[in-house]
Amino acid sequence: MVISFDEEKQDKKLDEFKHREEEDIAQIVASREGLEYVDLTPVPVNMDALRIITEAEAREAKLAPFSLIGKRLKIAVISPANEKTKRAIDIITSKGYEITIAVASQMSLEKVWARYSDLSYSTETKAGALDISSEDIKTFISKIRTIEDVKKNIEEILKLKKGFRISKILEIVLSGGLATKASDIHIEPEEDYVRLRYRLDGVLTDIMTFDLETFNLLLSRVKLLSSLKLNIKSEAQDGRFSVKIGDDDIEIRTSILPGAYNESVVLRLLNPKSIQVPLEELGIHQKLLGLIMREIAKPNGMVLTTGPTGSGKTTTLYAFLRKIHTPGVKIITIEDPIEYHLPGIVQTQVNTEKNYSFALGLRSALRQDPDIIMIGEIRDSETAQTAINSALTGHLVFSTLHTNSAAGSFPRLIDLGVNPRVISSAINMALAQRLVRKLCPTCKKEETLSGRDKERIEKIIASIIDKKEVPENRNSQWKPVGCAECNKTGYRGRIGIYEGILITEEINKAIEYSTSEKEIDKVAINQGILSMLQDGAIKILKGVTSFEELERVISIED
Repeated sequence: MVISFDEEKQDKKLDEFKHREEEDIAQIVASREGLEYVDLTPVPVNMDALRIITEAEAREAKLAPFSLIGKRLKIAVISPANEKTKRAIDIITSKGYEITIAVASQMSLEKVWARYSDLSYSTETKAGALDISSEDIKTFISKIRTIEDVKKNIEEILKLKKGFRISKILEIVLSGGLATKASDIHIEPEEDYVRLRYRLDGVLTDIMTFDLETFNLLLSRVKLLSSLKLNIKSEAQDGRFSVKIGDDDIEIRTSILPGAYNESVVLRLLNPKSIQVPLEELGIHQKLLGLIMREIAKPNGMVLTTGPTGSGKTTTLYAFLRKIHTPGVKIITIEDPIEYHLPGIVQTQVNTEKNYSFALGLRSALRQDPDIIMIGEIRDSETAQTAINSALTGHLVFSTLHTNSAAGSFPRLIDLGVNPRVISSAINMALAQRLVRKLCPTCKKEETLSGRDKERIEKIIASIIDKKEVPENRNSQWKPVGCAECNKTGYRGRIGIYEGILITEEINKAIEYSTSEKEIDKVAINQGILSMLQDGAIKILKGVTSFEELERVISIED
C-alpha cells in the first residue's frame, strides 16, 4: 500500500485554517469592544480613502482606511486598543473626518495595503480625476424631471473644456438615472459614436449618443472611482463606488466588458429605497399573500421563489425577511453579491476567487445556529442538498431558483440530485414571479374590450376556480398613452405577477411519480391559487397594466 502526500493541497488547507482562525479572532475582538467586524476580502477599496494616510503610516498604525463618502471614513483596525492605532486615528479625526472603526484580520489589512501600489498609477491622471460631488448630484436630481432634461444637460456640459466636463457629465448621467428611477445605466461604444441608455422599469431606453473621445475620458473616470485597473482593456472587470444623496448611500456597481470597438460599461444603481417595499405592496393577490404569511411564519421548511434574472426575486425575499425579523431570531444570508444591507441581519457574500461558494457559505452559516437562512440562489447539487437538509433540521430557508414556473421548481431540484421523497417534507411552498410595468395613472386611456383581446381575457377568467378577486367589470381594458410624467412611455413603476404551489399530499404524489412540470401544474390547479397568467389578466381588468405588457413578460396562448 502506497500512501501519497500532496504537500500543495496540505499547504492550501493549512492556509485556509489560518485564515478562518484569524477571522474568528477578529470577530471576538469586535464583539468584546462593541465594534463592527468586517472581512475586507470581498470588499472593493476606495482609492480616495487610501490618500488620507500613507502606506507606511497605515502599516505602522496597524489600520487600513477602506471607504470614504464625503467626510465619513471607515477604518479597519486589528486592535482599537493599540496606542499607535489610537494616535493615527486622532490625527485623522483632527482633519475633520467622521470615523467609523471596524475590526478586521491581518489578512484583510494586507489586502487593503496592497492597493497602495495602484495608487501611484492612478495619481498620474489629471487633477480632480477622482472627484465626484454628491452635492452636485443632489442639485442635478432636483432639476431633472425627464429624459429630455438629461440629454439637454449633457449637451450643455459637452461644450465646456474637457478637463472640467468629465466629472460633470458623470454627475448628470448618475443624476438622470436616479431622478428617472433607472435600475441600470448602459454606456455602449459603437464604431463612430457611443450610445447612452437607461433601463427604465425593466426596458432599455435610448437617451443620447456622444463622441468617442469623451467616452474614453469617462471610462477612465468610472474605472478610477470603481477601483479598477486602467491599463486592463481585454478582460472583464467588476467594481463599485458610492454617492451620498441626503441620508441615503446609493451604491453603484460597475461592470466593464471588452467589446468589438471598446469596453462596454454598465452601472447598476442600488438605491436602498427601491428594495424597501412592504410584502403587502409587491402585487401579490390576496389568497396567495395569506398563504405566504402563514408559511413564512413557520419555524422550519423552505420557501422558494423562481423566475428569470430581473424578475424581482431578491426584493421578494428581502420583504419576507423584514416581515419576520424580530430581535429574538438570528437571520443569516448568503448572497452574490450583497445588494442591500439590512440592519440586524448577518449578511455574507460569495467570493469565487477565494472558493467561498454558496455551499461553503451555507455550511459555515449553519455552524452559527441561525433560525432563518436566506440563500441568494441554489445553483448546484451541493447547495441544493444542504439547503434541503437545513429545512429538514429545524431551519426556515428562503432561496431562489432559475425556472419558468412554480411547478418547474420540483423537476429542477430533482435534476440537482435532491431525493423526490424528501421534497414534500422540506419545502413549504414554491412561488414564481415576473415584473410588469404599471400603466401611468396620469395618461392611461380606457377602451372597450373587443375582438381577440376579449376572447383571450374571457378564456383566462373562465379558467379561474376562485373568482373572488375577479373584478365585476370585465368589458374594459386600459392602454398606454405617454406624457411628461412617464417620459412618454405610458408606464410608470412596476408590480409583480405571482403564482404559487403549496406542498400537499396530491403534489407530493405528483412529484414522486412524475417529474413533468405540466403534470404537477395540473394537480396544483385544484388549490385555487391564481397562475401568473390569471393574475396578469386580473391586473389588466383593474387597469394596472396592459395586454401588450403582459405579453412582453409571459406567453399568452390563444
